[in-house]
Amino acid sequence: MGLFTKKKTEYPKIPEGCEPVLRCSICTGEQTLCARDLENGQLHELMLIRTPEQLEGFCSANGLSAADIQKIY
Repeated sequence: MGLFTKKKTEYPKIPEGCEPVLRCSICTGEQTLCARDLENGQLHELMLIRTPEQLEGFCSANGLSAADIQKIY
């Protein structure tokens, strides 16, 4: 194990009965990936999206496309 090796990013899985959504801030542009419960609409934060590559990595790990993920403000 090297001192300056890059960590592998493990992306979270979407729980059963939930759909992925991006909660976006109007002021700062910060994006948080959340799982919205289909029964009651409650949001569960999964990860902070800092780069478009993180979103693409999450989508490829879960078999989704970025266009399928709804943005809420």
